[in-house]
Amino acid sequence: MKITETSTIIAAAMTAALAMAAPTGASAADMEKCYGVAKAGHNDCQTANSSCAGSSTMDGDGHAFIALPEGTCEKLVGGSLEPKES
Repeated sequence: MKITETSTIIAAAMTAALAMAAPTGASAADMEKCYGVAKAGHNDCQTANSSCAGSSTMDGDGHAFIALPEGTCEKLVGGSLEPKES
């Protein structure tokens, strides 16, 4: 397995764990868009390369984001608060 594949798998696992750990009462104001960490098909909204949520075609797409609790994104490998080139 390549390092980038391993990093993507780890980031996806951490993202899933953090999403499950988010407080259920978290409001949209407490969330931020995190680009570059979504697993293929698990993005939250439309991207420059896909037409709707859940339609990104590659892991770690720099244009695809998922909503995470504020302050979490920059802790993830590959996470960015701004869209980035894939």
